[in-house]
Amino acid sequence: MKIKGRVWKYGDDVNTDVIFPGKYTYTLTDPKEMAKVALEDLDADFAEKVQKNDIIIGGKNFGCGSSREQAVSCLVYAGVGAIISKSYARIFFRNCINFGLPALNASDAVDGIENGEIIEIDTESGKISCKAGVYSFPPLPKEVVGIFDAGGLIPYTKKQLGIKT
Repeated sequence: MKIKGRVWKYGDDVNTDVIFPGKYTYTLTDPKEMAKVALEDLDADFAEKVQKNDIIIGGKNFGCGSSREQAVSCLVYAGVGAIISKSYARIFFRNCINFGLPALNASDAVDGIENGEIIEIDTESGKISCKAGVYSFPPLPKEVVGIFDAGGLIPYTKKQLGIKT
C-alpha cells in the first residue's frame, strides 16, 4: 500500500485527550462529528484543514493516556492515512491496527521529516520518502498489511470468514 500526503508534525507524549478531547467522549458518536474535533486541543486548524491521506508525525509515546478508541477513529474519519512516530502507547497502537490506520515506527524519519511537506510511504517495501531522503521502517507482518488493506480488523475478519458485508 502506498500513502502520499501532507505532514502534520507534533511532539512527544501526544495523548488521547488531545487527539479526541475527553469532553466529547460521551456526547459525540457520529463519525463525521468526531472528525470535526480531531486534535482540537492540540491544533485548532487540524480538523478543518486535514485532507485524505495526510500523515501525522509524532515523537515518543504517541497516543498515551486513556484507552478510548475514539482517539484513533476520529483520525480515521478525518482522513488521516498513517501515523509515523518514535514509539506508541500500547493500546493506542493496537487500536490503530483494529481501525486499519497504519502506525509506523521510524525514529530517524521523524527527525528528518518537516511539518507541511508531502511524503510518501510504501508499506510493502518499508520505505518513507521525503525531502531529506528515504527512510526505512520494520516490515509489517502480512496479516497486519491485510488488516490495513481491508480497512480494519472487522472487515478483515469478515473477509477471512467469507462473510459478505
